Amino acid sequence: MNKSHGWTDYQERLSRVTAYIHDHLAEELDLNRLAEVAHLSPFHWHRVYQALYGESIATTVRRLRLSRGSGYLANTSLSVAQVARKCGYPNAQSFTRAFTAVYGLSPTRYRAEGAHVAFRQALAQGDASAVAYAVDVRWVPTVPLAGIAHRGPYMQVGKAFEVAYTRMAAQGLARPDTRWMAVYYDDPFAVPEAQLHSRAGLSLPPEGGVPQPPLEPFSLGGGWCAVLRHQGPYATMRAAYQWLYGQWLVQSGHEAADSPVFEEYLNNPRDTAPEQLLSDIYLPLSAIPLELG
Repeated sequence: MNKSHGWTDYQERLSRVTAYIHDHLAEELDLNRLAEVAHLSPFHWHRVYQALYGESIATTVRRLRLSRGSGYLANTSLSVAQVARKCGYPNAQSFTRAFTAVYGLSPTRYRAEGAHVAFRQALAQGDASAVAYAVDVRWVPTVPLAGIAHRGPYMQVGKAFEVAYTRMAAQGLARPDTRWMAVYYDDPFAVPEAQLHSRAGLSLPPEGGVPQPPLEPFSLGGGWCAVLRHQGPYATMRAAYQWLYGQWLVQSGHEAADSPVFEEYLNNPRDTAPEQLLSDIYLPLSAIPLELG
């Protein structure tokens, strides 16, 4: 078998596992069932998974469950016990232990003290300078990408990224310097979660390449944007958006363009602690700012 083909074959098999995990996080996940999804021997598949992904399947499940849990804590009023059940934990105690070990705060303290709180307090106070996040207005060159559409909660867009990366690798389009970006077409405060539309994409190599289905080519950038570099868990970003629109934009003198916001993820949650995750939020602007043009 061709070595490259063999690698992508295993990658595609294991991407089915991660897609299955995304869809069944609230359920008990049986290793033998995951082996069936991967179409690999239950004696060996998890070793292949760890070798390819750099983390055990148990670590992947815990990371995804806690990431989803952080979203519920930051953006809903669900009790800790309800969050625990929705994330596949049998009770609040086991969820609290796991969450505290990774996030450094208990779920209750995270809800009360996480970075999302600072954004919301600044919004309530009407003070765009009350958070330690600078917004950089700059020209953003066009980035050609290939990606996969996602329908549903934005916090679950990772599933589309898994599919997109696997397909990019299979088609020889993935590179070590590939950029990971996503565009979000709907306002989660105005559109039901199940109907939210987004797209996860990976940058195409400079030498070109034509992505094949199910990948779809698209591009982002190619205009002036307000760029907020966000540090911390992805769950905090909803509050960052509220501040960016509700305080920074209305006080900046700029006008939003008739195009959706997009994000770029600058490091990998597989090997980065939640509080160290870096993401750029791009808010397209309608015209070249006069003082910058």
